Amino acid sequence: MIPFNKPYLTGRETEYITDAVVSGKISGNGKYTKLCQDFFEEKFGFKKTLLTTSCTDALEMAAILINIKEGDEVIMPSYTFVSTSNAFVLRGAKIVFADSLPNHPNMDCSTLEALITPKTKAIVPVHYAGVACDMDIIMNLAQKHNLYVVEDAAQAIDSYYIGKDGIKKALGSIGHLAAFSFHETKNIISGEGGMLAINDEQFIERAEIIWEKGTNRSAFFRGEVDKYGWVDIGSSFLPSEIIAAFLWAQLENLEDIQKIRKQHWEAYNTQLENWAKNNEIELPQVPNYATNNAHMFFLKCKNIEQRSELINKLKKQNTHPVFHYISLHSSPYYIEKHDGRNLPYTDNFTDTLVRLPLFYELDVQTVINQIKE
Repeated sequence: MIPFNKPYLTGRETEYITDAVVSGKISGNGKYTKLCQDFFEEKFGFKKTLLTTSCTDALEMAAILINIKEGDEVIMPSYTFVSTSNAFVLRGAKIVFADSLPNHPNMDCSTLEALITPKTKAIVPVHYAGVACDMDIIMNLAQKHNLYVVEDAAQAIDSYYIGKDGIKKALGSIGHLAAFSFHETKNIISGEGGMLAINDEQFIERAEIIWEKGTNRSAFFRGEVDKYGWVDIGSSFLPSEIIAAFLWAQLENLEDIQKIRKQHWEAYNTQLENWAKNNEIELPQVPNYATNNAHMFFLKCKNIEQRSELINKLKKQNTHPVFHYISLHSSPYYIEKHDGRNLPYTDNFTDTLVRLPLFYELDVQTVINQIKE
């Protein structure tokens, strides 16, 4: 069987977990947490990072940090995972969904300004498949209308945006805040796990407090205050050292993991080109302002019937592709809360997109051969 995903172990995960356990410090914010956070700050230029137990937690921290409250509006794509929306709904926000681009699930940034009202508080771009949204447009709108930008970079580790000024910036380093995922389906994993990246210094001190259940415990252990107490709202967002130790083993092998994933992605892209044209299927498109981190390889079928047929035939050969997402604006929970606008491109991706298996140890040639057959 070729599964959709298979978690890759570099070989040192259990060694580092054992080291964390033996050290006697496994509750979090220890040696391995610091190693991981320093790595991200140095390699990708984030001003401050805080590991979390999930990307969902990082998004919820972001919603608290920008003081989302009842009645605020937040603009985001409808074609995304429910966590993107949930984090802000939990704080009382109204979600205003943007449609996808015609040729990519990322939201169409040319439509965003028309969605902004006096109640708009934030824009949440989702870098689908690790491919950047047009961040120049988004950041210019945020500055013009005094909005916050929270990047949902769950799929976007080690991917970049090339601005109109020609400068290449890591995804997650551009908005005021960003959230990453290290779920087992991502390029770099820790089973469950995530990270909040903070790029606006005004949020750093409060983020640490929210991260530590609303206390100034981190400042106390650094000797900055003589006692710590409850100073703000917060929750138990920081992960254990066991999660951080696993993640550190992955980060040590980031370049190798990315190299192999990109080779698989390129094999799909080059060898399926003619097949896709012959079957009226679209391959992924990467705009010239984005890089490709090989998080996923997806196909856009011509209709839902073709997609179902493709999935069923591959499953009969023991290969397991998947599809996602169901448009959030038409979901059972939000359909009555949506403002009623049609989002045709989002709905089209809901019906036609299929993700092919993509993981480090994948026998990509077998999948390609099965698809062609």
